[in-house]
Amino acid sequence: MMFFLELIICFIATVGFGVIFSVPRRALLLGGGIGVIAYTVLNTGLYLDASPVFSTAAASLTAALFAHLLARIIRIPVTTLAIPGILPLVPGSRAYFTMLAFVDGEYLTGLEYGVETMLRAGAIAAGLVFALAVFSFGKGVGHRYETNR
Repeated sequence: MMFFLELIICFIATVGFGVIFSVPRRALLLGGGIGVIAYTVLNTGLYLDASPVFSTAAASLTAALFAHLLARIIRIPVTTLAIPGILPLVPGSRAYFTMLAFVDGEYLTGLEYGVETMLRAGAIAAGLVFALAVFSFGKGVGHRYETNR
């Protein structure tokens, strides 16, 4: 029951960030759905005792793949769906605890949190890049960002 409540809050938060970032109305619910899927994948990985970095990478890859697929279907830019989709994965609380530990003078704890924060951020970027590579496979480098003419 608690996880279901977390999913509802995740959906509302993702749609709220979509409104802040001026995501078109027709893509708001899709971005919220992608955020819920990414959060579910993240928590499933953590539940199965995978490392937080690997779980974040898997969730980011899932969100990016759904964003690419849905962007092709409804013909909008991928970033319109990818950015709200990865928002539940951003390690904001870890960054906060990193700074809090440094302010309190606990440098080793702060360093530990900082390294994990950077690894999670890198995992998010890796998932996005890998999904881009999957969807641009066979197009060649020159046609990666250009539309078909």
